[in-house]
Amino acid sequence: MKKIILLILFSLLIICCSTAYKNITAQLPDLANLDDGVYRGVYDLSGTPVAVTLDVSVRNNKITDVKIIKHVCSPIGKKAEVITEQIIKRQSLEIDVISGATGSSKAILKAVETALKQE
Repeated sequence: MKKIILLILFSLLIICCSTAYKNITAQLPDLANLDDGVYRGVYDLSGTPVAVTLDVSVRNNKITDVKIIKHVCSPIGKKAEVITEQIIKRQSLEIDVISGATGSSKAILKAVETALKQE
């Protein structure tokens, strides 16, 4: 009986988290007026143990590197780190998330957005 209850609670947790992740989107700010340099981005996925700190290098108005400094996540979440290659290749944050690592994928995308956003 305890196993059934735990299974139901775990299933509800997964459903709630995946629904919350759906609402998280990231947009690449306009890089046209951004100086060459390295920009730090941080994103903490509220209500989860996922947090990302990264550096984004920009040269000639293009993203040339995304270096993850710190990524707090489950072992499965580490799979999302390959998303940085797609960000550089596509010069976009409109990237498909990594299956099984949705939270970490979204956190990485938001951290890049945060790094490049000029307030």
